[in-house]
Amino acid sequence: MRIDKFLWSVRLFKTRSLATAAVRDGKVSVGGDAVKASREIKVGEKVAIRRGAITLEVKVIGLPKSRVGPKLVDDYIINITPKEELEKLEIIRMERRDTPSMKGRPTKKNRREWKRWME
Repeated sequence: MRIDKFLWSVRLFKTRSLATAAVRDGKVSVGGDAVKASREIKVGEKVAIRRGAITLEVKVIGLPKSRVGPKLVDDYIINITPKEELEKLEIIRMERRDTPSMKGRPTKKNRREWKRWME
């Protein structure tokens, strides 16, 4: 099975074109080597996917025939991402949660809150 199709099938990417673009941009590596989208993936290989500041790592334990449901993903991959990367992801999520959201034109109240937050 092609690497881009596999990544889409096990729901690591929302669409196959996003998976193909990530592989083409060099964000996906198998066994430490950058790969092309047409590379055939085999059971037992380790796949690393860079997403922003973190790198997800999964081990292939099966090849699905087509896209699988969220409950069946664990039958095909094992998440072997190091704890440091998961902690980094949690820190990023916490920082995003604390920032005030700005939707549309800010009101006077929004500007005051933003100013207090910046100080």
